[in-house]
Amino acid sequence: MIHEFHGKKYEKASAHQKEWGAKLIDGLGLKGSEHVLDLGCGDGALTVTIAELLPEGKVVGIDASQGMIDTALPKAGKNVAFLLLDINELNFDEKFDVVVSNATLHWVKNHKRLLENVHRALREGGRLRFNFAGEGNCAYFFKVVREAMALEEFTPHFAEFEWPWYMPSIDAYLDLVKISGLRDARVWGENADRYFPDEEAMIRWIDQPSLVPFLAHIPIPLKDALRTFVVTRMIEETRENDGRCFETFRRIHVAAMK
Repeated sequence: MIHEFHGKKYEKASAHQKEWGAKLIDGLGLKGSEHVLDLGCGDGALTVTIAELLPEGKVVGIDASQGMIDTALPKAGKNVAFLLLDINELNFDEKFDVVVSNATLHWVKNHKRLLENVHRALREGGRLRFNFAGEGNCAYFFKVVREAMALEEFTPHFAEFEWPWYMPSIDAYLDLVKISGLRDARVWGENADRYFPDEEAMIRWIDQPSLVPFLAHIPIPLKDALRTFVVTRMIEETRENDGRCFETFRRIHVAAMK
């Protein structure tokens, strides 16, 4: 299922995603002539950062959300392009030296197919580098949103709901990479738990992107009620005495070569 996001709101609510992405890019060791594919480019900010490191190369950012691509397109340049494309529909053949993804691939459910498609998209000797959410991520939000889904007024609307994320353990993901045809695979975890500076920052993150899949299943007259319940309970669960709000963020890092 494709989820539609508000790119401009995401720009203002994605400080921690951009922080993780900056670290990932710093570790790529790009030489400057590579062709890079950015899976789930979002608002395009990190794709542009990659492009700045490629004076003789280029980067293509893809995202399935029209709202994200509309926000990213004004950032396009001579060596950076953006395409509206579902990651599940990747169909490139030996086109890229590097495939990178930051804080996106937990939205992709079938990683066996993903890894096969990435393997095909890479040139011989190419490499991938991923960072996405893993087991133990967003413990408070998941608890609260499940409470909301169980409420009598909301439950009927989630009868056909499919949980939108895939957040595996390190061992389970390493097993997937090993059967993908990729080599020199490394999979490791990171505890990236963080404090939002205040309630408003946490609420922006709840709105974009966390609540999007759930609100899509709720009729318009009930959307505000669901959002109010989740926001109120999240503040109750996560607010510290100093006004900050805590949430668990557990990352899976992946590196491999073709």
